[in-house]
Amino acid sequence: MSNIKLVVAEKGSVGKSIAQAIGAKSRKDGYYEGNGYIVSWAVGHLIGLAQPEDYDAKYKRWNYGDLPIIPEQYKYNPGPKTKSQLKILVELMKRKDISTIVNACDSGREGELIFRLIYNHAVANSASVGKKATERLWISSMEESAIIDGFNKLAPGKAYDKLYQAALCRQQADWVVGMNFSRLFSIIHNAQLRVGRVQTPTLAMLVERAERIANFIKESFYVVELEGALPKGALRTQRERLDDKALADDIAEKCNGKMATVQFIENQRKNVSPQKLYDLTTLQREANRLFGYTASQTLEIAQELYEKHKLLTYPRTDSRFLTEDMEVGLPALIKSTIGMLPYGVAIKVKNTNPKLVVNNAKVSDHHAIIPTPSISTINPSILPEKERNILLLVATRFISAMSGKYIFDETAVVVACEGEIFKTKGKTLVEGGWMDIERAFLLGIGKAPRDEGEPLPKIEKGMKFAATTSVREGFTQPPKHYTEDTLLSAMENAGSEDMPDDAERKGLGTPATRANIIETLVKAGFVERKAKNLIATDMGVKLISVLPDNVKSPKMTAEWEYSLKDIEKGNRIMVDFMSSLGLMVRSTVEKYQPLDVSGSSGGSSEASPFTRNQEPLSEESIIGDCPRCGNSVGEKHKGYFCFNNECKFALFKDNKLFTSQKKKITRDIAVALVTMGSTQVNGFISKKSGKPYNAMVILDASGDGWPQFRLDFVK
Repeated sequence: MSNIKLVVAEKGSVGKSIAQAIGAKSRKDGYYEGNGYIVSWAVGHLIGLAQPEDYDAKYKRWNYGDLPIIPEQYKYNPGPKTKSQLKILVELMKRKDISTIVNACDSGREGELIFRLIYNHAVANSASVGKKATERLWISSMEESAIIDGFNKLAPGKAYDKLYQAALCRQQADWVVGMNFSRLFSIIHNAQLRVGRVQTPTLAMLVERAERIANFIKESFYVVELEGALPKGALRTQRERLDDKALADDIAEKCNGKMATVQFIENQRKNVSPQKLYDLTTLQREANRLFGYTASQTLEIAQELYEKHKLLTYPRTDSRFLTEDMEVGLPALIKSTIGMLPYGVAIKVKNTNPKLVVNNAKVSDHHAIIPTPSISTINPSILPEKERNILLLVATRFISAMSGKYIFDETAVVVACEGEIFKTKGKTLVEGGWMDIERAFLLGIGKAPRDEGEPLPKIEKGMKFAATTSVREGFTQPPKHYTEDTLLSAMENAGSEDMPDDAERKGLGTPATRANIIETLVKAGFVERKAKNLIATDMGVKLISVLPDNVKSPKMTAEWEYSLKDIEKGNRIMVDFMSSLGLMVRSTVEKYQPLDVSGSSGGSSEASPFTRNQEPLSEESIIGDCPRCGNSVGEKHKGYFCFNNECKFALFKDNKLFTSQKKKITRDIAVALVTMGSTQVNGFISKKSGKPYNAMVILDASGDGWPQFRLDFVK
């Protein structure tokens, strides 16, 4: 019997890189083979949690009496589009010449889950698979040397059991919360509502910000400014702001033309340490601020630089430091990185100190994002613009994080005039340090460096000068709408005040999931992008208005993330976590009931915003029978809806498929779709060729969500 190791990567591109590194060069159908290895791959999640109706057919209909849905044993189903690759993996795992199965999926919680579900599925198909040894590849770089080093340090699969349990809890908890609360509040408010463990508190932050902006009342304030000529320049000072314009005018008039005296001078030398290396969230924030990239775009670009180009280390990290064992290799990497930086940035680099970025205690699953040694082989100019921008951003931070402190002298001055006190501050640069590197990079990409202040003219205590005064009117400003930069920061820190100071994971979601959470809210229509701003839509505001605090508060989710980290460490068990989750879901379902159960709407006497002034369906509006439940479908202002309030069948006139072609679902089209399931629509425009074509629009009304469409080209 042969002694072959089967290696399972998370995706084909990673599988190919691993196969090349370990000598499995013979390409087969769905895998590579050679040198004692077989390397195959998943396509992301090949197996997912089953739908409620897979447990009981009654769950196809959304009824309050069936809630909560909390399975005793969770069922899993293969993804319909990836069954062929799953079959290949299972057959490979069953092969008698396979002695060991290596999990080479992404080195994190979700990568562990992807592999374990495939492995469990294979074991269920063949008990012999469960008797084979399992090992774990844990790497942070896709360079060949890093892959080979990782294979020399393979760990037993069991060493990551706790990580798998945490991943399983996260997945099942999200399913329970999303499935039950989406159904519960949809039933209560007779509307298709999506509620999620992480996305709902995130939406709540956006709604709260929008309300603060909408309710903001602008107020005036007044600042008396005093300036005077000194032998070597002008000194400008100001008094603390006032709410009373008349008082400000009186002070200005009283001091104008009078002698002012420098009453107090204080000089302090200050220094600012370099900023830390990037984790994914800080990289996403900076890329949004500087380049306008969404969090999702930045993750995609960084992933491409990691997998395809092998120029960055693993991006889905929440650490901003490196491990001690990496310190020996940093001088060479620093030299290579400086050589790759634009000349204007490179010349600002002086001494570097690798110890500034090394701290084992602050590295969790993965170290910070840094360049790989392959950076010495690349000319950034050959990369696409977005990839080049992200690579240079990471490279610049890598060098600046190990550079000298930014040192400056700060001078505080107090001036007295006619009993009134005026103040100002100035800065004098001593040593630019890391700030010089950042400034050069920003200027190189056409961005303005941060305002660092200016030095004051030469001044001494007791100096006197003639004062000139003026009054400047200002206005209080409302809070700003969230951008992806500021929202990611808010998500990262949400609920942190309720967590221990040493908690390793706080906030909403993880660095790897926050981008997807934002995209989910946008795609669901709860949030819209306006320039760089993220703004809650009317639908998003309504959703948050009807949800209870425990569902939309970030505190619960932050506590969950902390608990999941405890499960990873072995400080908490799955059963305990899932039991407390079940109690919370049950109590919420009992407390918030639909009108026909409790006599009130969701525990409140106030009408639901989703049903207030609801447009009735009339007999004249009927266009046919619902293909989902058999009741009548009628026309309203925004679309065509089923008369059955429990059925969520709807055809919106402004359906995205049609609006993208500058069309609407007309009554004639809706009648054909409802009665016959398809209809021909002429005049679609091809995105590739720009030429018009005709298509058969086919309706798929299966499932509980919005109906789906597919197009068949008509010659």
